[in-house]
Amino acid sequence: MFAFDNSYARLPARFYTKMAPTPVAAPGWIALNEGLAREMGLDPEALRVAPEVFAGNRVPEGAVPLAQLYAGHQFGGWSPQLGDGRAILLGEHVADGRRWDVALKGSGPTPYSRMGDGRAAIGPVIREYLVSEAMHALGVPTTRALAAVTTGETVLRQEGPLPGAVLTRVAASHIRVGTFQVFAARDDTEALGSLLDHAIARHAPGADGPMGLLRAVMEKQARLVAQWMGLGFVHGVMNTDNMTISGETIDYGPCAYMEAYHPDTVFSSIDQFGRYAWSKQPDIALWNLAQLATALLPLMGAREAAVAEATEVLEGFRDLYTAAWEDVMSAKIGLRDMELAMELLAILAEGQGDFTNSFRALSVDPGAARDQVLNRGRFDDWFARWRARGPDFDAMAQANPALIPRNHQVEAAIAAAETGDLAPFHALGAQLADPWHETEANAPYRVPATPAERVTRTFCGT
Repeated sequence: MFAFDNSYARLPARFYTKMAPTPVAAPGWIALNEGLAREMGLDPEALRVAPEVFAGNRVPEGAVPLAQLYAGHQFGGWSPQLGDGRAILLGEHVADGRRWDVALKGSGPTPYSRMGDGRAAIGPVIREYLVSEAMHALGVPTTRALAAVTTGETVLRQEGPLPGAVLTRVAASHIRVGTFQVFAARDDTEALGSLLDHAIARHAPGADGPMGLLRAVMEKQARLVAQWMGLGFVHGVMNTDNMTISGETIDYGPCAYMEAYHPDTVFSSIDQFGRYAWSKQPDIALWNLAQLATALLPLMGAREAAVAEATEVLEGFRDLYTAAWEDVMSAKIGLRDMELAMELLAILAEGQGDFTNSFRALSVDPGAARDQVLNRGRFDDWFARWRARGPDFDAMAQANPALIPRNHQVEAAIAAAETGDLAPFHALGAQLADPWHETEANAPYRVPATPAERVTRTFCGT
C-alpha cells in the first residue's frame, strides 16, 4: 500500500511519542482523493478497500505511528508544550524520490491532547478537505487531503453531539517553527542540532547552517503569504505552531476567503483584536520568522554576534515579500504598476466590492468590474488610466480565479454532511478542482453570499 521510510521516527525519542491511533466503531468513506493517490504512486483501488487504515483501526505495514512534540506562540502568548493533540503521523511515504508525510487528524487522544478528546467532528474535516484541495488547485503550496472517513461515533462539542470523522493529511513534512521552539525553550541544544540537520536535509539541501535554513524558510513564507493575499485568503490562526518549515499552508481551522473586500477583515471567532487580519498577515509572518531565528540562536555561537546576524537576515524579509506581492498584484491587474494596483484596492474597499469577482471581471469582461464598486466616478478615472497602459489580459486570467471556496457554500456542505448528506460536499469539491474557468456548472458557486447567507465568523475545529 504505502512505501514508508520514517526519517522523523529515527530522531531522538524526545521528539515524539510513539503510539498507534485509537480505533473507531465503524469506518465509512467520505472521500478518497484518487488524483493525489496516483501522484503519490498509490493504487486508488487498493486504498478504497481499506477505510479502516484511514480511520486508524489498522496500522499499515511499514508505518511507525507517532505524535509529534512542539511548542508555539498562540495569538502572541507562549505555550511551552503543544504537540499533536489529535493527530498521528503514520509515516513518510516515498515514491519517485519524493517524500510525503501521511498523518491522521482526529485519530484519538495523545499525551499532548491537553484534556481534549483527540477527535474531529465531520465539519472541520469537510472544511479542511475542501479548502486545502482548492488551495492546491489555485496553485498555492499546501498540505493536502488524501482521504476522509466517518467513524460511526459522535463527538461532543459546544454546539452538541456531532458525527465524528478522520482526515488523512499529506504534507512535505509537519515540522513547524514551534518544533524548533520547544527544544530551544528546554535548552536542548543537542536536539536543536539534530532537528536543524533533519530540516535542512529534507527542505533546504545545501543551506549553510542555521541562518541558511532561516533564509530558505523566509523565502518560502514570503511567497506563500503573498499568494494568500492575492486570493483574499485569511488564515485566521497564524500561530508559530501553524507555520511550516516547508512553506506549505497548514491547519485550516478558522480560515476563510474574503468576499467583500476590506483590508482589516477578520473571520476567526477567537481573534478578538484582529491580530491575524488579512492585511496583517505579512507582519505576522515576519514575527513568526523572528521566533524561528530566536530558537536557532543557541546553534550560532556567541550570542551578540548571532543576534546581529539573525537580525540582518530577517531585515531581508520586507524586500522578499514586497517583490512577491508586486509579482502577485502585477499579474492581477496585468501590468507592473503598484500605485494603480493599490488604488484599485482602495476603490474596492470603499464599497467593499467582491474581491474575487472584481478581479475576475477585470480579466475577462473589464466593463463588468464597474458593477462591483460603489464610487464609479473614481473607478472610471482609474479604468481609463489602466486601459491606456495596455494590460496583459492573458496573465490576468491566469492570476484571477473564477472560483474560490466561498464560506457560505463550505458551511452549507458541512451542514448537509452533519445530517449524512455528502452530495453538496462532492458537488462543491468537483467544481473547486477547476477554479480557472467559468462554466454553466460552476455558475452558482461564483455568486457571493446574500446578507442572510454571509459568514462573518469561523471557528477552530477543536
